[in-house]
Amino acid sequence: MLRKILNKIKKTHFIEDYSQMWPFIRPYWGRALLAVLITLPVGAMDAVIAWALKPYMDVMMIEQNVNTYWIPLMIIMFSAVQGVLTFTASYVNTWVGTKIANDVKIELYDKLMRFDAAYFDSNTSGNVLMRFNDDVNAACSGLLNNLKQFFTRFFSSVSLVVVLFYNSWQLAVIAVIILFCALYPLTRVRKKIKDINQKTVFTNAEIVTHYNEAFGGNRVIASYNLYDYQNSGFDDTLRRVFKLGMKMIQRTGMLSPLMHFVVSLGIALVIWVGSYLIISQQITAGNFVSFVAALILLYNPIKSIGNSFNNVQIALMAMERVFELLQSHPQIEEKKDAVALTEVKQGIEYQDVSFEYVAGKPVLQGINLQINKGETVAFVGNSGGGKTTLVNLLPRFYDVKDGKIMIDGVDIRDYTLLSLRDKVAIVFQDNFLFAGTIRDNILLGNRNATDEQIQHAIDSAYVSDFLKDLPNGLDTQIGERGVLLSGGQKQRIAIARAFLKNAPIVILDEATSALDNKSEAVVQKAIDNLMADRTVFVIAHRLSTVRHADKIVVVNYGKIAEIGTHDELVNNPDSIYGALYKAQLK
Repeated sequence: MLRKILNKIKKTHFIEDYSQMWPFIRPYWGRALLAVLITLPVGAMDAVIAWALKPYMDVMMIEQNVNTYWIPLMIIMFSAVQGVLTFTASYVNTWVGTKIANDVKIELYDKLMRFDAAYFDSNTSGNVLMRFNDDVNAACSGLLNNLKQFFTRFFSSVSLVVVLFYNSWQLAVIAVIILFCALYPLTRVRKKIKDINQKTVFTNAEIVTHYNEAFGGNRVIASYNLYDYQNSGFDDTLRRVFKLGMKMIQRTGMLSPLMHFVVSLGIALVIWVGSYLIISQQITAGNFVSFVAALILLYNPIKSIGNSFNNVQIALMAMERVFELLQSHPQIEEKKDAVALTEVKQGIEYQDVSFEYVAGKPVLQGINLQINKGETVAFVGNSGGGKTTLVNLLPRFYDVKDGKIMIDGVDIRDYTLLSLRDKVAIVFQDNFLFAGTIRDNILLGNRNATDEQIQHAIDSAYVSDFLKDLPNGLDTQIGERGVLLSGGQKQRIAIARAFLKNAPIVILDEATSALDNKSEAVVQKAIDNLMADRTVFVIAHRLSTVRHADKIVVVNYGKIAEIGTHDELVNNPDSIYGALYKAQLK
């Protein structure tokens, strides 16, 4: 039976998981060991109380000797020491668990920042929060707390078993057999709960996503009166969480009651056999009282050890998910012999580039394009035709499936990621601003920028036009995602950020399409300043903004349909661009 339990524990990857945890435990191993060692005397002191009842019963109750006052005092003293040690173990355990959890979170957060765009395409914010935060808490702090309770009860059980054998080996054999019968259900726990636990984690992640959407999409919800719709989705998710919770209870809820019943049978059997042993004078009344006290004290740990073991299994599964993340690698990785891109001397070339997000569904096919240094290239075409994907391949947000993209004749996969992305500045249609001040967000382009450089950036991006109306100027708080600013103001801050980065390649992804005419005019002037003396990729919906581009590339259904200047394409009666331009003018 014991071998079977140990084999089950081995199959939980308990040893393997803790070996992988060692780099995080090592800085705190002394305190972690102390927290475990303290559980030994805490658990063993339960046996002292049970053992003390034998001399008390034999001397006080049988021999009528009143000089046994030291026994109650000893029990009080040991209980006080046990309380102090329990507090110390809890304090040290919490300190160590939180420290380890924080170290793991730091490493996971760094890994999260470096994951490629495909990871964020396929995961929700709720899933990220659950796996990168909640799983870490369960795997570190939760596991250590559960292990503290588990080991305390384990040592208590072992020491109480010793007292059982000390008082009567016959009764102890019965108690130990019953003990292993009670522990047997623990060997089935992991198999029963693994699937449900995994589903519960992901469903709980959906709940977090609902809250995030309620926060981020509050204006859409209000403007479209989506209250009932959102409530319905949230209610459906809660129902699934409820069903999973009830399945968990169905599969594990009987564990503690079953152990309770089995141990109660053992107590009843011990009392029955013990009565015979007393009558036959094989044991004293003191032996019997001490034995029963030890057995009852053993009952509480065994009764609750099932819940603790269950929680430990859940924590171990969380640990497996954490290490799955720690051992994972982004799809976009740089070569070991990658070189730094120091400057762009000649230009950029796409050679037979193909790409697909989903296998078998190409988004780009056979793209060939030459962009010289200092040129402005505009990409236009049907929605979903691959324009944004084409430029997203340049900073390696994704990697090409076939073909290659070259800068100065070198495949961009041969450059280090940091140096490649350092040479590219991007202004998106919906630029992300971080909570903080305007200055904080502009400085993201160059955190070592001087006051003169900052001033040049805000003047060139026309940020200074609205700073004078803000109470604290550059140091005005803008709220989460820049919620306190208008769309045009956010775009100008993003352009100022790109100015500070001073990258030789600029990507403008429909940077003015979401703005009104007045805001667009100001932002377009800022963009014109940013484009000067740089190689520029422009994705545009309003064709009037790209008429001065050196090249206009029409991308339709993943292929380049035509290339030319504005005048060349407009004057071509068969030009797709010409037809689109004339349609927009009308």
